[in-house]
Amino acid sequence: MKILLIHIKELLQIRDKSVIMVAGEEMKILPKLENAFLLIEDEIISDFGLMENCPELAVDRVIDLSGQSVLPSWVDSHTHIVYAGNRQQEFVDRINGLSYEEIFNRGGGILNSAKKLQETTEEDLYEQSKVRLEEVIRQGTGAVEIKSGYGLNLESELKMLRVIKKLGENYPIKIKATFLGAHAFPTIYKDNHEGYIQLIIDEMIPAIAKEKLADYIDAFLETGYFSVEETERIMQAGQKYGLAAKIHVNQFTAIGGIAACVKNKALTVDHLEIVTDEDIAVLKNSTTMPVALPTCSYFISIPYTPARKMIDAGLPLALASDFNPGTTPSGNMNFVVATACIKMKMTPEEAINAATINGAYAMGVSDEYGSITRGKKASLIITKPLNSFYEIPYAFASQHIDRVILEGKLI
Repeated sequence: MKILLIHIKELLQIRDKSVIMVAGEEMKILPKLENAFLLIEDEIISDFGLMENCPELAVDRVIDLSGQSVLPSWVDSHTHIVYAGNRQQEFVDRINGLSYEEIFNRGGGILNSAKKLQETTEEDLYEQSKVRLEEVIRQGTGAVEIKSGYGLNLESELKMLRVIKKLGENYPIKIKATFLGAHAFPTIYKDNHEGYIQLIIDEMIPAIAKEKLADYIDAFLETGYFSVEETERIMQAGQKYGLAAKIHVNQFTAIGGIAACVKNKALTVDHLEIVTDEDIAVLKNSTTMPVALPTCSYFISIPYTPARKMIDAGLPLALASDFNPGTTPSGNMNFVVATACIKMKMTPEEAINAATINGAYAMGVSDEYGSITRGKKASLIITKPLNSFYEIPYAFASQHIDRVILEGKLI
């Protein structure tokens, strides 16, 4: 199947395959072509260039995109899409003045989601989750990482990961799975942290590895959750089974977690609402990608990741949605990009780089996604007619997507 897109107003994020991420000043540059063509052959971007150089080809379909722009699909490297029920009451509780910590201490938060998930069948969990996945596909996401972490026991964590696997088998979107058993301490282990750590290391990780259900391992490294030492043990246990780390860290406090993640070669450190000069120094020249989750900050009214400080210091930055029932009940990456521009003072170029090429690095899929590159997957966003791509974050509440292409298929 050959599809030729012609008269593209702006073809965004043109990259050589050797570019796997951008950092610092490079994030301000978003390479593009104006009045361009793009050729898709089966699942792959076969060719692109200026319309004046468009070759005469026999193709199955020609789509004229006069006035419309094309960019690579969003790559959302941090989500919790697989969950049961909702936490709407906690939304109201926060409006009425309760903090995230107070809600958690009352049995809400992660423990609330875990209780609901444990009571939900695998079939029902799949049906609930596929609705959310279909929604983010329509919103332009072409690759997504999904975490477990609302099971908090072996049976329920396996149930979540099997649902993630089934979603990946049934939908034409790239999915990576992350094991997040260390999301919170279950009530029965509240005073026995060592017992739960041992359960994760001795039982959960081997069982998950045996069924090949996860690509990565995660932990909530935070005051009141998992300590630096506990998280290091979990990262190192995961490494023995080939599970690289993607760690929640510095959401509320800075306790040396980023240094521990870099030391253990974590692929990403995520949240980073609190970032110190020491954290920036340790991230420099590392292979660890910082990931910001701006719509989490928006929803629960906590500080935003200091993107300007980090990028101006020469760091890369990725953006992700954190789609989850408690602190970010949305996976709309268009709003993530807009929020990063409006609240974190990222330029549109920086935000799109963070949500595409750097997001692909943060998901470990740079070889196939994140840029308009010959040989990469043809997972694309086709916009409605726009004045320029600046309109995506500028008119943040408007629907700018005309259609999406996932791995060469019009959705």
